[in-house]
Amino acid sequence: MAVTTDTIQRSAAPTASRELTVHTEPEPGTVAHDLRPLLIDLLGAEPAVRVVLWDGSAFGRAGPVGTVTVRSPDALRHMLWAPGELGLARAYVSGALDVDGDMIRVLEVLRDAPTRSAGPVDRIRGAGRVVQAARTVGALGRRPDLPPEEARPRGWRHSKARDAQAISHHYDVGNEFYELVLGPAMTYSCARFPVEGTTLEQAQADKHELICRKLGLHVRPGQRLLDVGCGWGSMAIHAARHHRAEVVGITISKEQALRARQRVEEAGVADRVEIRLQDYRDLCGERFEAVSSIGMFEHVGKARTAEYFGILRGLLSDHGRLLNHAISSVRGSRLPRRSFTYRYVFPDGELLDVADVCAAMESAGFEVRDVESLREHYARTLRHWVANLEDGWDRAVALVGDARARVWRLYMAGSAVGFEDGGIGLHQVLGVVPTPDGTSGMPPTRDAWRTTIQ
Repeated sequence: MAVTTDTIQRSAAPTASRELTVHTEPEPGTVAHDLRPLLIDLLGAEPAVRVVLWDGSAFGRAGPVGTVTVRSPDALRHMLWAPGELGLARAYVSGALDVDGDMIRVLEVLRDAPTRSAGPVDRIRGAGRVVQAARTVGALGRRPDLPPEEARPRGWRHSKARDAQAISHHYDVGNEFYELVLGPAMTYSCARFPVEGTTLEQAQADKHELICRKLGLHVRPGQRLLDVGCGWGSMAIHAARHHRAEVVGITISKEQALRARQRVEEAGVADRVEIRLQDYRDLCGERFEAVSSIGMFEHVGKARTAEYFGILRGLLSDHGRLLNHAISSVRGSRLPRRSFTYRYVFPDGELLDVADVCAAMESAGFEVRDVESLREHYARTLRHWVANLEDGWDRAVALVGDARARVWRLYMAGSAVGFEDGGIGLHQVLGVVPTPDGTSGMPPTRDAWRTTIQ
């Protein structure tokens, strides 16, 4: 096949120039040449990313988005043994495939690839082409070793023991790593950016203040708040510091509990905040005036949703409020066992439709008073986290290893794409416990929820 080139003139000095030659068709006899039909099927004839193969050959122009480097035939083997996103993820996490450039934009290119809209017959034919291409370049063989970061929880789904495994896999990877990614706020949930120029730390404070106001903590200082899935204590500290709330925060992550207690001491609110290592199913015999559940509900599971809201309802007095802040999915979504997110990030994770959340809260005895979407805010939050990780990459690798750092880069970038294109959402649902005669104690309008923390 003839080689065609584009010649780009670049100025090297005021009186001289040099040529940069970029090959758009690979040389015969190279891996890129042999894989070219497959790459066109996957990415199109003029992809926005450049693909560099293990022999140094390349497909596509120097793309404006970034470069995908296939470092080893093991990348193809991973994709043969686990077609789809899991195989690609294994290739990336193991280092057999790498991405240079804007990770979020690269994932958008893959999302929009021609094969994503192909029908079942076309996908079967495509799988056959993958096998043929792998045979051509000598990539057929046994499945490569799986990255040890892949999780396979054991026991009954959403039992206490299995939930503890899943939570430990996700959260007990080192508090220093999370601080690097999340920044000083140490808040692992969607922030809220009220105005342009708001920093991530300010946006997290704004989110916490919004929740405090929805729960009515600003109306009467000193109310008793339960923070379910308290993370590293950020919501508890905010409520105690700004509204003098008496807070109980619970988590089943040992590392989170340890660091949360330290942060509570450092913030000077240890007299008003108690951090417990406790499962929500072990709560009983206590009374609270408000409950916040921020980024925890995704771990509960649809089968236990009624139990979850029933337990929280039983802890609240009349006029008590619950704020459930959770990722949502239209018609609901149990993460497939062969998905990247299930195997590497959120084992047993489930996303519910916000309509089902509202119905379950109502069935438990709550009156739903407000539903707010923060989808675009989560996309922006994730972009901050990806930037933090990439800026501190060497430190992240030193803390948790290259493979786990790769897991988080891929996960957060992919999540940003999902929130931006509407594939997943984020909703805050506010419920109140009315009295038998129907009084709710709620303000007449949302004006009371205007935040003041900037």
